[in-house]
Amino acid sequence: MDVPLWIALLVVGHLGIKLFRPPVWLICVLLLGGYLLADSLFASVIDTAVK
Repeated sequence: MDVPLWIALLVVGHLGIKLFRPPVWLICVLLLGGYLLADSLFASVIDTAVK
């Protein structure tokens, strides 16, 4: 079963918000920070560290 990444992220994000109820500013900071890191020079460093 192939699920697009954006659908999986929406489902996980929705469940996380409903279960843990973090502040909205924290969600925005995490989303924006992840987006900016994924398109930066640090992306290759993070990729090798995760693998």
